[in-house]
Amino acid sequence: MKKKVTGKDLTKEAPRSPRIRVGGYAILGRTIDKCRALVAGDIGEYHFDCPLDNMLFGFKGVKGDNFKAQIEQGASDQEIVEWLNEAGEEKTPKEIERWADEVESSSLHKHPEKEKRDYFSEEVRKLGLEPAKTTTFEWLEVDDKVSY
Repeated sequence: MKKKVTGKDLTKEAPRSPRIRVGGYAILGRTIDKCRALVAGDIGEYHFDCPLDNMLFGFKGVKGDNFKAQIEQGASDQEIVEWLNEAGEEKTPKEIERWADEVESSSLHKHPEKEKRDYFSEEVRKLGLEPAKTTTFEWLEVDDKVSY
């Protein structure tokens, strides 16, 4: 039986910053917030299983649908960390830390696909930021602040 899933109402507040690490994983707190909001019907303009979430899912070798199934069962943040540690590819704490550091410092400004670079540059400039000096996480944080 599914539990009633509650969390942040993303129509009224932003999800956690992607740089807040849960169980050592960057992005995870934000992904949890978005997935809970999706299940509860409060996701607003946000998207679950998006390219950002898939950076985490790809690193661990898990699928968004399997992640969502855990959330639908009412998993806590800690239970999600435990599931993620056991699911997919085995990663050492050092590998998780190195990956989290890399994604936190990365920027879509350097993405190999011109369309994604151009989109990032356009969106970042709208916020008064310089694309070449802005990380993806900085862009998301500033965008969240101006949205609420």
